[in-house]
Amino acid sequence: MGVDARLMICVAVASVSLGAAVVSPPVALAGESRLARHEPVPAASTRLAKSNLFAAPHKTNAAHGFDGESRSGSKVKSAANGGVSHHPGPSSHVHQEMIGKDGAPMVLVPAGEFAMGSDKGDEDEFPVHRVNLNAFYIDKFEVTNGRFAKFVDAIQSEPPWGFADKDMPVIYADRPVRWVSWMDAMGYCLWAGKRLPTEAEWEKAARGTDGRIYPWGNDQPTPVHAVYGLKEGGEETISEIGARDKGRSPYGAHDLAGNLYEWVMDWYAEDYYMNFAANPAVNPRGPTEGAAKVQRGGSYINSPYRLRSSFRTKGEPAEQDPNVGFRCAQDVPKPH
Repeated sequence: MGVDARLMICVAVASVSLGAAVVSPPVALAGESRLARHEPVPAASTRLAKSNLFAAPHKTNAAHGFDGESRSGSKVKSAANGGVSHHPGPSSHVHQEMIGKDGAPMVLVPAGEFAMGSDKGDEDEFPVHRVNLNAFYIDKFEVTNGRFAKFVDAIQSEPPWGFADKDMPVIYADRPVRWVSWMDAMGYCLWAGKRLPTEAEWEKAARGTDGRIYPWGNDQPTPVHAVYGLKEGGEETISEIGARDKGRSPYGAHDLAGNLYEWVMDWYAEDYYMNFAANPAVNPRGPTEGAAKVQRGGSYINSPYRLRSSFRTKGEPAEQDPNVGFRCAQDVPKPH
């Protein structure tokens, strides 16, 4: 089946399942290569000073990120990486964990507000803005080779690159599947009765409500927190799921930083956050159209700068790369 036809099938199914505002046909499939964007490229742009929703008492160096790495686009503005608020308690009928239809464990992210974005990152992470989300579940781990192989067999789909060796998804069953396009990821989640998380859901699941930089907090990453800073390699380069317990998020999700970038639902737009500079966003689902889909979380070949929970990048919906995977999400089931 052709790439465009597969994309349109995913778009049609997702539109019915999730609402037309979530996905729409792409304007174009042009975009920069994922492997060509391992690290930020220094630039000499600046931004006018602006109001700050979550003001902090200090400023950051406008030319460097948290780890001293040059950013793509320096900025001149107040520094803030999110306000502090409390986790809202879930309703009594909602379980902290559940098992999805594909057998994968999922963790609850309670309803409530959090601060999304960063004033210390790249241009597309600005401004920090308030977001209100309904409660949802997100996969505790990235989707594995073993689970994805069942999907491929069930729908008799063309497997991602690397599945040509049928022993691979068996030998490395507990490692996250990679070389998957956004269409592959969307197809799996719909097959499993789930969906891809929105960009806002992904970020809240990663950083919680206290404005932390990484899923585990504000400390710089170490090998016990995440898989990062490695060279391209074979399947052994990717960590098995659950192997970095110290790097889990406030809600118990693993590997939201490092290991593999993760596809989310939203189309990418560099200035999308500007829509919510004055008013809180409520369950935002990204632009209605675009040329590329958002990827989050950094990967095993990246530095700590890209492991930040607010970092954003993108890829074409049909793009398949060795350092990109995904996890699914779903709404909290309504009580009977």
